[in-house]
Amino acid sequence: MNDAGEFFQDAPVLGNQYQGDAALQAWLRAHLPAEVLKEITPGLERLGGRAAGDMLTMAADAEAHPPRHVPYDPWGRRIDRIETTSGWQELRRVAVEEGIVATAYERRQAAWSRLHQFVRLYLYHPSSAMASCPLAMTDGAARVLEVYGDQPLQQRYLPHLMSRDPGQFWTSGQWMTERSGGSDVSGTSTVARAESGGYRLHGTKWFTSASDSQLAVTLARDSEAGDKLSLFLLELRDAGGRLNGIRVHRLKDKLGTRALPTAELTLAGTPAQRIGAPGHGVRNIATVLNITRLYNSVCAVSYMRRGLALAEDYAHKRRAFGKLLAEHPLHRETLAELQVEFVGALHLVLHLGVLLGRDETGAATEADQLLLRLLTPVAKLFTGKQAIAVVSEVLECFGGQGYIEDTGLPVLLRDCQVLSIWEGTTNVLSLDVLRVLEHSKALEAFAADVENRLVRVQHPDLERTCNTVRQAVRDMRNWFDATAGSPTERETGARRFAFSLARSYTAALLAGAAQDGWLDSDMLRRWCRAPLTLV
Repeated sequence: MNDAGEFFQDAPVLGNQYQGDAALQAWLRAHLPAEVLKEITPGLERLGGRAAGDMLTMAADAEAHPPRHVPYDPWGRRIDRIETTSGWQELRRVAVEEGIVATAYERRQAAWSRLHQFVRLYLYHPSSAMASCPLAMTDGAARVLEVYGDQPLQQRYLPHLMSRDPGQFWTSGQWMTERSGGSDVSGTSTVARAESGGYRLHGTKWFTSASDSQLAVTLARDSEAGDKLSLFLLELRDAGGRLNGIRVHRLKDKLGTRALPTAELTLAGTPAQRIGAPGHGVRNIATVLNITRLYNSVCAVSYMRRGLALAEDYAHKRRAFGKLLAEHPLHRETLAELQVEFVGALHLVLHLGVLLGRDETGAATEADQLLLRLLTPVAKLFTGKQAIAVVSEVLECFGGQGYIEDTGLPVLLRDCQVLSIWEGTTNVLSLDVLRVLEHSKALEAFAADVENRLVRVQHPDLERTCNTVRQAVRDMRNWFDATAGSPTERETGARRFAFSLARSYTAALLAGAAQDGWLDSDMLRRWCRAPLTLV
């Protein structure tokens, strides 16, 4: 109440996003070596403070002043300049200073470095106005250069992509989408023509996120590989800052991700260099997509966490029907169910950070590699859908205020919506899951890993739940075997099957945590109350 007796509702307030995240801290204590956790905690606490502090001001500026395309200078010369606000540029500076990309490649924590980076991204993303998008593609470009790039390419570009110096750091776009299709790269019509030790690219790209970056990786038909697709790297601008044979047609007007410049453009003889072997573009771009899909998953989980942090704080401030929201049993139950979805997704995504770290440092077993390949698309498609559902429910927790733009709440849902689309839609990734299983022993590795986790669980109160998980795995294997002779039936059920993999594997992860005593067993039981298998 003010002096005139008028009521004004207090807004939700964020605290330090690392210190207030009990689920994250519990997971890190359970999995990280004590010396690694001690080493990284101060940096996580600092970033958690920034995510609830100065980054929010930067993000608000970036959202309020979207990027602008300036096609001509005052004298009519074509310049195609993309202008971004100071808030967007400052968010990028924070990313460099906090090592959002560099942490994974410095490998100061050896095989734990990628997990460390995932946690930093998780803290950074919800306050970044989607500045994490160019970071994902930058990370993907760095990884593909690390794996497939020759020495001159690595020496030229990796120091920029991995730098902690804002003056030296470069971001990279990932330009795959053309008018003829997005995920279906067989429709790629951009061509690469060999010319004086390099290539020139010709074609139109329908969506190019991070179009203010210094670099981009893209697929094109390679004249030296019988017009098969190869992967190419291009620099957007020359030494004078002019675009290298690139014409920007427009910036896309999108539902969300409004601070992120996404352009439609034409490559008209753009100089480029090939990455990897000729004609192996699809295989090589998969290395980029594995990184960007995992970024997508981390960002989805971080949005769930951000929404819940706001809803929990508000529940202890908002009074309705004579009580705080937090005192209403139904509201508490709603938040508890959302918390279960978040915690399950957190466990799945952090586990993938562990597997990726092992793979990148040569510490992965064959089973680790199979699980990483299988669970990467599974986690992306699953968490993308989860985030939309959880954040939508979070907005409802605020009533009408959840629908008001200047509360800063609707942007969470608008931006979440893209997470089920970027880097492969739910259906595209479900079919990718089938391809993995049809050409490897990944399902056997999956089943063995789940059983190895469940066999450790000795607590009698968890026996029934573990048997439910075992039955779900049997049901999935039976369905997969039964559809072997019916491609149509298998494809029709691919989406339900992928969701079943996600829910069952996450249940096994939660069961292990409950057995070890650092996760409330009620969390596991709640997770398993929903069907674990949909086939």
